[in-house]
Amino acid sequence: MQRIVCPERDDWRQTAEQCGFDFHTIDGERYWDERAYYAFTLDEIERGIETPTGEIDAMCRELAGRVIGDERHLQRLQIPEAFWDLIAESWERDDRSLYGRLDLKFDGAAPAKLLEYNADTPTSIFEAAVFQWTWLEQAIDRRIVPARADQFNSIHERLIDAWSAIGAGHHLHLTGTTGNDEDAGTLAYLEDTARQAGLATTLLDIEEIGWREAGGCFVDLDDRDIALAFKLYPWEWMFHDEFGTKLGTAPTRWIEPPWKAVLSNKGILPLLWEMFPNHPNLLPAFFEDDPRTAELGMSYVRKPLLSREGANVTLVSGGIPLDEHAGPYGAEGFVRQALSPLPNFSGFYPVVGSWLVDHEPCGLSIREDESPITGNSSRFLPHAIL
Repeated sequence: MQRIVCPERDDWRQTAEQCGFDFHTIDGERYWDERAYYAFTLDEIERGIETPTGEIDAMCRELAGRVIGDERHLQRLQIPEAFWDLIAESWERDDRSLYGRLDLKFDGAAPAKLLEYNADTPTSIFEAAVFQWTWLEQAIDRRIVPARADQFNSIHERLIDAWSAIGAGHHLHLTGTTGNDEDAGTLAYLEDTARQAGLATTLLDIEEIGWREAGGCFVDLDDRDIALAFKLYPWEWMFHDEFGTKLGTAPTRWIEPPWKAVLSNKGILPLLWEMFPNHPNLLPAFFEDDPRTAELGMSYVRKPLLSREGANVTLVSGGIPLDEHAGPYGAEGFVRQALSPLPNFSGFYPVVGSWLVDHEPCGLSIREDESPITGNSSRFLPHAIL
C-alpha cells in the first residue's frame, strides 16, 4: 500500500459537474482530492481487504441473529423496546439488505482491523462506484497512472443486480434529507441504478412522507402507497420521529431493513469481540461501564453508540486525549475500543471503506485527513491496483 502523489486532471471539476457530482467541494474545501492516490497490490486487495470484509460481514450477521433474540443485548444497544418486534419480524422474514460499508484500518502489512460498520445509511457510494472509476480511465489515458492499473470496483454493476433481486415488479420510493447536497447526490445515484434495473421510482424528502389512516399505510405526495422504500435516514431517528409509532403496523418494506438497526450501532464492537475473541480483524472493545475496559489500559478510542462522521469520538493515549470531535451524541452511552492508530502517510491518515452490495465485497473508498479521526470534512482520494 502506497500513497502516490500525482498531477490532477485540469478539467476534473467540469467532469464532476457533468457527472452530477455537485458536492466535490464542501464549504470551499476539497472533498474530492486527486492530487494523490492510494496504490495496492492485487494480493493486498484480495487477501488483505476483500476476504476479511466477507468474513466480518458474516460475523455481523451471526451477531445480529443472536442479539435480536436477546432482550439484554437490545437494551445494551439502547434500541427502544417498542421496536423490538419490528426488528425481529424483519430478521425472521430475511428482509434483504442492499449495501453497507466497513471502515477498516489497513496499512498493507498487518491484518485489516474493523473500526466500525456503516450498515444503515452509508454515503460516498457515488464517488466510490462512479467518479473514481472515471478518474482511473482518464488517468490511464493521460498517463497519470500506469496503463496496467486496475481498481477494485464492481459496485455499480452489483447495485443494479441487487435492485433487480430486491425490487423486481415494485415501485420504489427513495427518501432522505434532500436539502443536504451529499444525501441528495447519493439518493439520485441510487435512484439511477434502480432505474437501470428496471424499477419505476419516486424520489421525495423524508418530511414529504404522509400517512393514510384508511388502510394504515405511508403515502407519497400523490397519495400513492409506499410499498418499497429506500431510506437514507437512520433507523434511530425514525424510531423517534412523529410517525415512528406507525412503523410496526405499516406494510412498507424498508431498505435498509429494520434489522440493520442492530448492526449500525457501535455497540456491536464489544459484542463482536465477546463472540469472536482475538479474531485477527477485530480490535478489543467493551461497553464503557464494563469493568473489562481496564484491559485497554490508558489508551483507547471512546465512541458513542450512535455517532456519525466521527462526532463525539475521542482518541486517548496514556490517559491524555489526543484528538476529539464535537457533536450531539453520547447520551445513549459509549463504547471503548483499543487504540490502533491509523497508518501515517506523510502526515495523512487514511481509512479504507470496504463496500458490500448484497453482502458481496465489491469495492473500496479511501477517506483521509490530517487528523487521525475521520470526519465529515475528510477528503476522498481514488485508489488503483498496480
